[in-house]
Amino acid sequence: MPPNTEVRQHQWWIEPREYARHEARRGRRFAFTHLFPARTALVVIDMVPFFVSENPYCRGIVPNIGRLADALRTAGGTVAWVLPAAGERTPVRDEFYGPEVAETYRTSGGTGPLPRRLWPELTPGPGDVLVEKTTASAFFPGHCPLPELLAERGVDTVLISGTVTNVCCESSARDAAALGLRVIMVADANAARRDQDHNATLYTVYRSFGDVRPTSDLLDLVRSHTP
Repeated sequence: MPPNTEVRQHQWWIEPREYARHEARRGRRFAFTHLFPARTALVVIDMVPFFVSENPYCRGIVPNIGRLADALRTAGGTVAWVLPAAGERTPVRDEFYGPEVAETYRTSGGTGPLPRRLWPELTPGPGDVLVEKTTASAFFPGHCPLPELLAERGVDTVLISGTVTNVCCESSARDAAALGLRVIMVADANAARRDQDHNATLYTVYRSFGDVRPTSDLLDLVRSHTP
């Protein structure tokens, strides 16, 4: 069977009533109207072949992730690639998924050096951060070194991208907000299986945890503060 090469973009959507609710509450549509690149990190979640190869929406976000990464590096910001770690087999995961599927997910991040485990169209830069996580969230204490590494760089703003929107990306956005970071979910640089799943997360994040902006908006914000 030939490889799946279809590419799709989510039809993302925030209901006008949600925009109106925040505009009435804080006097503006978006919470974060500026960012400083040196204090900003693009966090790219789980863009590995296991997830990307069979999902056309994942392949569709690769160019936007690349554009954001290039722009943020140029502006002095941080790009962080987060990959699934193998971790340990647990009775709970075996019970929940079934042993065969639990093992498939446990090994979904692949083996070998971290840069080579990314989707081949994504290339880390020399100063990028590469880490593994042992749970859904990249910001859950004790399961990923990312929060401490970003704190060392003075990061206060994270742009969440990657896959799957409504699982690891949403979990990371929620926990980043709980840690006091400014969270922006990149609407067209996250991918789920269906538009419904994707948009449900965008709604939740925009309502309670952070902003939701497209790549074009964030590129403008990065470039407007580039020396």
